[in-house]
Amino acid sequence: MSEASYKSSATQTGAREFFAAYRPVIDAELDRILPKEDQEPIRLHRAIRWSVFAGGKRFRPALLLAVGQTFGAEVNNLLRTACALEMIHSYSLIHDDLPSMDDDDLRRGRPTCHIKFDEATAILAGDGLQTLAFQTIAEDETLSAEIRMHLVAELARAAGTPAGMVAGQARDLDAESRDVSSNELERIHYEKTGALICAAARCGAMIAGANEDEIAAITNYAINLGLLFQITDDLLDVTATADDLGKTPGKDARSRKATFPALYGVDVTRKTVSAVHRTTCDALAGINKPTELLRSIADFIMQREA
Repeated sequence: MSEASYKSSATQTGAREFFAAYRPVIDAELDRILPKEDQEPIRLHRAIRWSVFAGGKRFRPALLLAVGQTFGAEVNNLLRTACALEMIHSYSLIHDDLPSMDDDDLRRGRPTCHIKFDEATAILAGDGLQTLAFQTIAEDETLSAEIRMHLVAELARAAGTPAGMVAGQARDLDAESRDVSSNELERIHYEKTGALICAAARCGAMIAGANEDEIAAITNYAINLGLLFQITDDLLDVTATADDLGKTPGKDARSRKATFPALYGVDVTRKTVSAVHRTTCDALAGINKPTELLRSIADFIMQREA
C-alpha cells in the first residue's frame, strides 16, 4: 500500500479496517528491529519473538499511527515509536503472566513465555524488550533530537512509576482479596492499562506537531479510551470463553482482583461502558481535525469480543 493510500485510510476507513491494514506494517517493522531467532543468545531471542509475534491487534501502535495521521504526520515518522509502544506492551504481558504476578499459562491462544521457555528467560525477554523500546526511539533519525527526548520521557512516565504501568501493577496486586473504592479502581485501571494507551495517543500527536490545546484534547480522549478498554476487558473476563479471549477467563474473579464487575456487577458495568464511550467520543469535539477514525476506534473498543 502506498503512502497516499495509508493517509487516505486514516480518514476514510473504520477502526477494524485500519487495524487490519496496519498490523502487517507494524509486524514488518518489528521483525526488522528485533534480534533474529538465530542471533545469540538464541533462547532469549526466540522467547522475545515468541511473545511479540504471538498475535494481537497491535492496538497501541495502531492508535499512535491513527492519532499521528489525524494531525498530519507521515507514517515513516510514526512507525518506530509505534513499535516501541508494542515492545513495552509485550514486555508487560510477559511479566504480568509470571508465577509471581498473575501466574497465567495462556496468552493469545498459546503458552505464555515462561511456560514455553522458562521463568528466567521470560524475565530477561521482558527486560530486553523494555530497553530495546527506548533504544528504538532514541535512534530514530526521522525525528529531531528534541522530539525523541520528549517521546522517551513520555513513554518512561507511562510505563513506570509513580503513576504509570508499573505502579498500576503494584496497586493491582495490593488490591487483591480486599475491597476497593471506585476511585481506587479507576486509578488502578488508569495506571496499569490506561497510561500506556494515553502515551500512544500523545506520542502520535507530539510527533505530528500538535499544539497544546490539541494535545490536551487528545489526552482527554485517550484517558477515557484507556478506561473504556480496561472496563471492557474486565467484562470479557466474566462473559467470554478461552477461545474468544486467547487467554484464561475467570482469573480475575478467582484471584479476587479489583474489577468493575466485581465492584458493580455485570449489568452496571455494561451501562458504565456505554457512559465512558460517550465521554470518550465527546472529547473529540475539541479537535478541529477529521476525527472519524478516532471515534471508530472508541466504537471498536466498546464492541470488542476479545
